[in-house]
Formats: sequence, structure tokens, C-alpha cells
Amino acid sequence: MTQALLHIENLSVAFGGKTHPRTVTHNVSLSVNKGETLALVGESGSGKSVTANAILRLLPKASTVYQTGTIHFDKEELLTLSERRMRGVRGARIGMIFQEPMVSLNPLHKIGRQLVETVEIHRGLRANKAKTLALTWLNKVGIRNPEQKINAYPHELSGGERQRVMIALALINEPELLIADEPTTALDVSVQAQILDLLKDLQQELGMAMLFITHDLSIVKRIANRVCVMKEGQIVETGECQSLFSDPKHPYTKMLIDADPSGSPVEAPETNTNLVEAHDLKVWFPITGGIFKRVVDHTKAVTGVNFTLKKGHTLGLVGESGSGKSTTGMAILRLVDSNGSIVFDTKELSSLDRKQMLPLRSRMQVVFQDPFSALNPRMSVAQIIGEGLLVHQNLTDYEIDAEICRVMQEVDLDQETRHRYPNEFSGGQRQRIAIARALILKPEFILLDEPTSSLDRTVQAQVLDLLKQLQRKYGLTYLFISHDLNVVRSVCHDTMVLKAGQVIEYGKTEQVFNAPKHDYTQHLVTLSQM
Repeated sequence: MTQALLHIENLSVAFGGKTHPRTVTHNVSLSVNKGETLALVGESGSGKSVTANAILRLLPKASTVYQTGTIHFDKEELLTLSERRMRGVRGARIGMIFQEPMVSLNPLHKIGRQLVETVEIHRGLRANKAKTLALTWLNKVGIRNPEQKINAYPHELSGGERQRVMIALALINEPELLIADEPTTALDVSVQAQILDLLKDLQQELGMAMLFITHDLSIVKRIANRVCVMKEGQIVETGECQSLFSDPKHPYTKMLIDADPSGSPVEAPETNTNLVEAHDLKVWFPITGGIFKRVVDHTKAVTGVNFTLKKGHTLGLVGESGSGKSTTGMAILRLVDSNGSIVFDTKELSSLDRKQMLPLRSRMQVVFQDPFSALNPRMSVAQIIGEGLLVHQNLTDYEIDAEICRVMQEVDLDQETRHRYPNEFSGGQRQRIAIARALILKPEFILLDEPTSSLDRTVQAQVLDLLKQLQRKYGLTYLFISHDLNVVRSVCHDTMVLKAGQVIEYGKTEQVFNAPKHDYTQHLVTLSQM
């Protein structure tokens, strides 16, 4: 019989302290054997991350109560281990990859320092050897130009690069158990495949066990030996990966399996009217050096991009992290400096200054990837959604409140919750708040920058249905950035593939997917079908 490295039995965790505890996980039992991968699957709020954080006792001490249960790691009971002993377990014997790297990485320190620090603490290596090891791991996790990026701050890296740094931080000490909490959510399919292959290779090399938390069942199929399905704080089904997918027993498991993106884009109006055009769009960021900070080179984020987007249509931008997708979108909105021509509703934007752009801002809106980072935690939902009205329209407080209630109903949010704060909402609800904020100004064009990548499959399907419904109702035009090709296929009329800042394929979505011409596009389509 295979020996369990980690064994959790009847774990019940509550928040709110001992006086008013609210139980969030109920009698959770699972085990992870040496060298195997156990996938923990479920929707947002199901208790996956609470269970993972409980293992390393990372939940807030003041408000957390471990009501029942035990957590054994290699015969040691972690819930009763001294804090001093736990510090020796965290990072050294049990590594953890968190979902949101910008929350986990120190924004004031270069990534090299953060990698070196964890090696010095847990392995006692001197600075030079620690830096060499840090470079080796940056290279292993696929960071381009590691010698340059080791001196970068987190904000200077793309979302995918930041997640790779988090993976390097978790694995650099070669732990016995890796807890991976949605480690590939922010990554495009090609990088995701590389990271999954890397994790599998390292697992085989080190005999490492993995507890892999994800909402993406396609990943589960590729990496897991066994699967635990979690719903409302309880494990509802456990089984071998292949048998669970071929013959799921619980209705909830069946619902998750059936929640993959599907359907077709909304029926687009027959029109020759272009709303957005880009001609020879170029975004180069200067690299300065020397004592006088002269420009010595450029980071060529986007070069020679051309496209047209008709009214009521959706154009999908696809490509790996750092390919220039988000930079292209930000350039169209004039949020980054660019060269070339940008036309919106026959108006040339490239020559307009900030003041001249202001009247057009209400017609062009954006919804970002991570709603938690994009929403001000100190503002109520009503303040967040209504903020644009204060800038662009002259309305009374009563009229503003009425508009806020109207748009909240449009996105299926309870208007009675408008005086709450973002932290009181789930990920899917926060994304609906972000959509409501964009929608309240009645725009014609919305840039959707990975709007569903951080959401689990069932919530993702709901948000995609909402976006289609709004497009159908108001004739909205979308520029849809995504690394999930199945999402793009279900939403976008046209698709443009970017690589290293250049367009390598552009055409009708079905044509691009069914008969891709470029090798890179063929590779992406193959990965999306795995």
C-alpha cells in the first residue's frame, strides 16, 4: 500500500472566532501519497483554498477556529506543531504556489532578492551560490532573459512571468509536497502546457507529491492521478482521475464537467461600418542606461499591428504572455503611448491629447482580468459603479443612484448590496461589478482583458452568457483578450493571433480554428483541444 505523505481527517474550519464561529469546511478528509498528484476541484467559495491554507496554518489566527480534525504530514501533526517547527516546514518541506502573484510577491524588492532570500533562509547558501541557483530556476520555469529579469521588480513583469516567478519560489528548495493553488490561471495555453510539463518532470525527478487546486478540468485530466471534488465546504466525490471523468457519480461533478465554454458568438449585424481601426500600430518602451539615462534600446512590445473592428462585432486577441495583447488594448484606449494610426468612429485618436480624449472616454470602456485588483477596496459598490457618472455626466444624487440600481439589475446583482464593499463579494460577483462600472456610461466599445480567466468554469459560463446578452441587447463592440481559445471560439467573430508583438494570423474565428495557417496557431489550437 502506498504511504500517505499528507493525511487530512475530518477537518472542520470556522471563521469568526470562538464566540460566533461560521463553519466553512465540514469534516474534510483527503490524503496525498508520496509522488502522486491529487487535484482538488470546485467552484469559488467551495473551501479549496481554505483547506490548502490550513495545511500550512496560513489562515488568520485571530479569527480562525479548527473545530475538528487532524492534519498529518509525514507522521507529524501540523495543527499542534510549534510555530518554530512550522517555519521549518513552510517553504522547505512544503512549498506553495498562490493564485495571485502580485499579492504574494514583495513589490519593493527585485525578484532576484526574493528568490535568493528563500534559499539563504532554508538552505543556508551564500549569496553567490544562491543567485546562481535563482538564475537556474528562472530559466527552468521559462523566464526569458533571466539574467535581465532577475533585476526586475514584480510590476515590470507580465502576469504570466510573475506567476512563473511564484513557481520558482515554491520549487527552489525542492519540497516534498507542493501545494499549487490555481498556479496556471493567468497563463496562456502554451505556457500552461510548459509549466504542467515542468511540474510533472520535477515531480518525477524529486519524488514530489502535489496537491493541485484548480477550476480547470482540462488541467486535471492532464496532471492528476486522483481527484477530490469539493462543494460548499464538503468533499462530495473522490476517485481515480480517468474513472471520475468517464463515470462521475455526483450531480455536482457532472455539472462541472459539462461547464466548459460552448456555443457561438451572437449574431452580428451585417454592416460595413468600422468602429475601431488600427494601422501600423507600434508600442516601443525605451530602455535607458548610463549616468544621463539616455535611451540605449527599446522593448518592442507591439510592432506593425493592423486590424478593423466592425460595430456590434467581437475581435479576439490571442497569444502567449508578453505577446503584446494587453499592450495593444491599452494603446487603442490611449492608455499607453504609441505610434501609428488609431481610429474610433472615424475620429483619429493618435493626435489627441488627454483633454481632447476625455469626451470619448465614456464611449470606450475596459474590464480588467482581476476584478479584486481593479476595484478600490475602500469604496462601496455604489461608489465604484457610479464614479464614471460624476466625471462624465451632470446628474443629481438621486439620478446617479437610480442609474446604479438599473445597471446592477442588468448584470444580475442585487441592488440592495450596493452599499457593501468588494471584499464581501465572490470573484464572479466582483467581475459583474466591473462590468456594471463599464456599462453605466452606455459605451459603444468595451475592451475585455481576460475577463473570465480568474473565474471557475461555472461562473465563467455565466459571465460569458451575460456579455453575449449585453452585446445582443445594446449592439456593443468588444475587443476580447484571452489565452483560453475555447472562450474565444464561443464569443469572438474574428480572431487575431499575436506573437512577440506582431500579428501572425488574422481572420474569421472558425477559419482560424479549423484551418490555421501558421505553425504557432496550429500549436495553440492543438493545446486547446487536449
